[in-house]
Amino acid sequence: MTVRSETPGDVAAIRFVEEVAFGRSAEARLVDDLRDAGDSVFSLVAVDDGTVVGHIMLSRMKAPFPALALAPVAVLPEYRRTGFGSRLIRQGIARSEAAAWAGIFVLGDPAFYRRFGFDAGKASGFISPYAGPHLMALPLGGNELPTATGIIAHAPAFAKLG
Repeated sequence: MTVRSETPGDVAAIRFVEEVAFGRSAEARLVDDLRDAGDSVFSLVAVDDGTVVGHIMLSRMKAPFPALALAPVAVLPEYRRTGFGSRLIRQGIARSEAAAWAGIFVLGDPAFYRRFGFDAGKASGFISPYAGPHLMALPLGGNELPTATGIIAHAPAFAKLG
């Protein structure tokens, strides 16, 4: 298995992974919309034996500090629980740290994302349409978030996600 940045030749495979992983096309459209709007910062694929089997995207968001949104995270069903998703997330975090982003926000299952350091408590002071126990934050660079409160907004493409 390898993890690498997406290439133009991966677009159809990413769309397939997103649609199969979520059982609908909304997340695939989200990825396309984020890419088309220039809001995608890191789009990574997991490749097994030449086939794209997983994908994550980290996109720009408005926050009181340089922050990214981690979404979506998709792995083909037959590759779940094999480490592909975890490796994609860890690589996304590493690339975000190396590029000097201050934090990452994710909306998802706390039991899953906690293992990567995401914490709902660190996101609880932020105003967002997605606020609640499933919104989590991860400070980067071994630091705390620059501030614990403020308004955050995902890229406009997220508003279309139903």
